[in-house]
Amino acid sequence: MESDSSSSPTESDRLRRVTLGALPEWGVKHGLELLDLIGLPENGFPCTFAVRGARTEGLRFGFIDELYDRDAREGLRVILRQYLAMYQSISRETSLIVFFHTDEPDDSLSGYFGTFWEILQDLHDGDTTGWPAGIPQNIDHPMWEYVFEGTPMFVVCSTPAHVRRRSRHSPIFYITFQPQWVFENIKPDTRAGQLARKSIRKRLVAFDDGLEPSAALGNYGDPDNREWLQYFLPDDNESGSPTGGCPFLHRARPPLSD
Repeated sequence: MESDSSSSPTESDRLRRVTLGALPEWGVKHGLELLDLIGLPENGFPCTFAVRGARTEGLRFGFIDELYDRDAREGLRVILRQYLAMYQSISRETSLIVFFHTDEPDDSLSGYFGTFWEILQDLHDGDTTGWPAGIPQNIDHPMWEYVFEGTPMFVVCSTPAHVRRRSRHSPIFYITFQPQWVFENIKPDTRAGQLARKSIRKRLVAFDDGLEPSAALGNYGDPDNREWLQYFLPDDNESGSPTGGCPFLHRARPPLSD
């Protein structure tokens, strides 16, 4: 059964139009709630690009039936491939949001951190495409970015364990994938990019009930910036990485030419 009887056909159809793969019953509620959280102006969602994406059907959604089942996660690889084959035909205001269902009790922040990086590692380990020549393989390099099948992307994790940092809270674990391409017209050295980042940071403080943006939120390529730190933020501004470092391991492959 793929539809949720508690939602009207119109609501379910709205989500189905932007879903890649199956839309399970458990996913309807979560998908529609997030679409409303992002898209309704009164909610003040901080990322203005996501807001416009939600209103113009630029966002895409995927659903994985079991967070802790590696076989079930193979569905993520299929969904991500489908998205990467089409995202440039959608708009610059596009992202892929993938929800992961589980019947297990909610985990701790450090537990979700480990699961998040395990998922990215699994994707990488099964990726036979070469690493782009222009993206460093060293995760501690300011120009490093996560790559799947040749596409660099910014990745964000939201979890039930994020409580104080509302911008990263969700009643269900989900990951957002944003191809680097979506940021090409709003780079930090452009006027549009500077205005956009200023607006988002102001909205972020309001959305997070006065909590200042994490110091890890920087600009791609800045000497002190590390992208991986932004992927999974702590729940306050005093804590660092739950493990003190990033567990991601790069698997050597022939590089792709520019």
